[in-house]
Amino acid sequence: MSRLSKLLLSIPLCVMPVVQADSAQDTLKRFVDGVQTFDARFDQTQTDERGTVTARSSGRFLLSRPAAGAKSDIGRFRWAYEKPYEQLSICDGTKLWAFDPDLNQATVRNAKSALAGTPAALLSQRGGLTDAFVVQDGGSDGDARVVRLLPKAKDSDFKSIELSIDKAGAPLRMRFQDPIGGSSEVKFSTVATNKPIDAAQFQFTPPKGTEVVDGDSAPSAGGAASRP
Repeated sequence: MSRLSKLLLSIPLCVMPVVQADSAQDTLKRFVDGVQTFDARFDQTQTDERGTVTARSSGRFLLSRPAAGAKSDIGRFRWAYEKPYEQLSICDGTKLWAFDPDLNQATVRNAKSALAGTPAALLSQRGGLTDAFVVQDGGSDGDARVVRLLPKAKDSDFKSIELSIDKAGAPLRMRFQDPIGGSSEVKFSTVATNKPIDAAQFQFTPPKGTEVVDGDSAPSAGGAASRP
């Protein structure tokens, strides 16, 4: 047997099996099926179309996603901005509240319509993601896999959304790009998944004297009312 023949015969014994990386759909499914609750600190950086940083903020994010088989596909969440100033967004599964303490004003909207196609919906809902987004493989981000989502709606506020998901299914980073080239990146830290979260965290009662605005109504003289 020639030296070349011996080499060719030895190749199959030396080749290691190829490990297939998860597909984008598999990675997204790991998050959708594996993460019921999520509690993390976040740091958000916004940049314009030239890459210049225009704003930085930080705070805490809490999430409770619908259980499998739940009647509603809308999850509950709490985005609490702490720096550089306080702002609060709370979804109780039915209503979406946005509260600005400095203005003493709260805006309330129907959660399903307000969240459609947004990054918040991506994190909070259980099903229907492939109905709203085209799912693509975005490669790797350290030990995490990146899922890129392209909104199907032509009037979406975002051109694309990237979600970095670790091996346990937890999101570590989100990056969404607007149609004119600006972007916003959210990095999560001190992450805890599937631990009990007090349901009161997802309820909002406007403080006394708060101006409550119906965000689903057309602007009118009666569009806002002060809560007694």
